[in-house]
Amino acid sequence: MTSQSNSNLRIGMTFMASIFFVFGFITNFNIAMKDQVQLAFDLKALYPGWENFFAQLVNGVFFFAYFCFSFVCGMVIRKIGYKNGVIAGLALVAAGSYLFFPAVSVLSYPLFLGAIFVMATGVVFLQTAANPYVVALGSQESAPARLNLTQALNGVATTIAPYLAGILVLAPAVLALKSGASAQEAANFVKMPFVIIGSIVVLIAIGILFIKLPEISGNETVASMSALKKPQVWLGAIGIFCYVGAEVGTASQLSSYMINLLDMAKDEAVKLTAIYWGGNMIGRFFGSVMLGTLPKTRKYKYSLFISIFAFFVGWLIFSAGVKDGQFIFESKPVYGLIFFSIAMVNFLLMVLGKGIANVSLGIFGATNMLLVLAGFLLPPQIGIWCLLSVGFFNSIMFPNIFSLGVRDLDPSEMPIASGTINTLIVGGSVVPVVMGAITDSVSLKAALLVPVLCYGYITFFALKGSKIR
Repeated sequence: MTSQSNSNLRIGMTFMASIFFVFGFITNFNIAMKDQVQLAFDLKALYPGWENFFAQLVNGVFFFAYFCFSFVCGMVIRKIGYKNGVIAGLALVAAGSYLFFPAVSVLSYPLFLGAIFVMATGVVFLQTAANPYVVALGSQESAPARLNLTQALNGVATTIAPYLAGILVLAPAVLALKSGASAQEAANFVKMPFVIIGSIVVLIAIGILFIKLPEISGNETVASMSALKKPQVWLGAIGIFCYVGAEVGTASQLSSYMINLLDMAKDEAVKLTAIYWGGNMIGRFFGSVMLGTLPKTRKYKYSLFISIFAFFVGWLIFSAGVKDGQFIFESKPVYGLIFFSIAMVNFLLMVLGKGIANVSLGIFGATNMLLVLAGFLLPPQIGIWCLLSVGFFNSIMFPNIFSLGVRDLDPSEMPIASGTINTLIVGGSVVPVVMGAITDSVSLKAALLVPVLCYGYITFFALKGSKIR
């Protein structure tokens, strides 16, 4: 690889890492808002007996945008280029963010869902542009490692988002209600975070206008729609449906699981979902190292640093919090050790996968089937740790499913393939809503059987479906 190629790779990867961080934070902040929205709009009074279903529409509407616009975004990005596609996405994210202010001011749940839909459409542009760009920046063999690295930074954002939602939004709202505030006053805590998000996104979009990105060119004689004739694209798209559905569905059940089965306070439950996303982040850092082309000694050296980092992540998440409106820090290193131990299991299973993308994906898919089943079958005190551990093994799924789904494609086919695969991110809309309906009509634990089926398909795709041509 020439020095110019190395420079292009660094510039492109740096740029994409920031975009992955942005849409990771936005996506998870919305997911974490489910309990706050249920509280602010008093969904229990509006929709008695169906409050979980309607609360899950926060996720449902967000991910439904992928179904509506991913394919269209792929076609638009093919015409206007990756850079302009990203700027368009950031503009829509900012517009959606600012719409939250009037929606909460008048306590209109439909308008609130509309703001989420606009913001999500912007995220669709970002997602559709970012993934194929990272794949096309280098060789196919190292594509899973590059995607895992950028997704790891996405994981940093997804870990921070629910933590901030818990300690900066939900906790003050709960405290305000306990002090006699109205639902309208409690709802006001939702406004400012989205105004801040919108303003930051506008500044990023302005900055990107002045960045020169490396161009990705393909074979112009290849028809862009030819990607739709490739079986791996469609099988990978179904894999993405199952992965995103299972990930979001399991994550959105965690706080309810802790509140209803373990009698935990809402703000504490929301904060602890950061463990789930923190595991996702750590696993992706492992994936970026173990699925790459580094020598073994360097892989193990970097993995040791990641393991130490995992200890501090677990320790800090459990030690810091808010109580009665005040920030507190109670050192709990034992939880850092528990988090470190789960990280080591994650690393060992990564070693078992021998750096092969589909084998590692198959091992992680089967592991998550067992963990979610354990959450269903075992007592809640043990089951919750199994469910929180699922995040570790979700880690490499999106990067590996996506890279396997677009393997052997020409760069000119990438935007349409990406749009097709991203369309099925609608699984994040369908699966959580189905789980919410099962929770209301059967039980919270019964809803966990849905992600078990999803992880079953992912295991099939990894070991068999990804090889079909």
